[in-house]
Amino acid sequence: MSSIDSTARKPVAPLAALPAPLRATLGATLLALNTLWWCLLLFVLALVRLVLPGRAMRRLLDPLLNAVATAWIAGNSGWMRLTQATVWDVQGIDGLPYQGWYLVICNHQSWVDILVLQHLLNRRIPLLKFFLKRELIWVPVLGLAWWALDFPFMRRHSDEVLRRHPEKRFEDMEAARRACAKFALVPTSVMNFVEGTRFTAAKHAAQRSPYVHLLRPKAGGLAMAIQALGDRFDSLLDVTIVYPDGAPSFTQFLRGEVPRVVVRAARHAIPPELQSASAQDGAQRKRVQRWLTELWQAKDAQITALGGVAAERAD
Repeated sequence: MSSIDSTARKPVAPLAALPAPLRATLGATLLALNTLWWCLLLFVLALVRLVLPGRAMRRLLDPLLNAVATAWIAGNSGWMRLTQATVWDVQGIDGLPYQGWYLVICNHQSWVDILVLQHLLNRRIPLLKFFLKRELIWVPVLGLAWWALDFPFMRRHSDEVLRRHPEKRFEDMEAARRACAKFALVPTSVMNFVEGTRFTAAKHAAQRSPYVHLLRPKAGGLAMAIQALGDRFDSLLDVTIVYPDGAPSFTQFLRGEVPRVVVRAARHAIPPELQSASAQDGAQRKRVQRWLTELWQAKDAQITALGGVAAERAD
């Protein structure tokens, strides 16, 4: 992979000429070794924090946990640079202040989106903490790592379940509130894929989405994060990812079959009126939803202008 700036360039990847199966095997092996190495240290620190709870210990250990995760991401960027000949076309991330709190949103098409965001934003803004589906806590090694890093694990209830049990509507919001309360101690970037799931043509049709390239955004988690951290957020970072050749699966990414990635990022001030009420306030959620809808309309038009295509290949 190339150095990241606003000019697309062909990177120098020493191992990009290897056959795709060998490149995928090498990438997966390096990913696994890098993950196991850093997660071992991460688990030791998390265990100390669990045995010695309290705000003072959290203030001491949380920056160390984040530093370990930052090193893990840097290691992933290293093997990606070795094996991937992807051309990166990136604008909007130069000069971002590192200190402070960010609220980050992005369109979601593939598991590769996470690697893209981490690769581009690592050491540019504080560590990204993703909103994750609760089922992902059972992913070997990584699920425990995400727990150690205080990633919010969210339950996803169907509309039918919510109609029968409306009280469950607030379970995700409470989980987000608890996680975001921990983020108040150390500068953090709270990352939310506000569509709630990866884009597919089938989901797009089922939702009757009014957007060409996007699913309908959901304001609940965003409203909860804003309410929990209040004016600590310095800004919202709105990231748009486009795969001009179609959204890749993770396997395709490992094989080096992602010719080009286009990314645009823009900082927005969070309107003060959105920080002044409870996220369980219906009127407050509607205000956040209106703001998010405006951002999503602009993002949809931007994806069209950048040559985006539907994410049919994502697994």
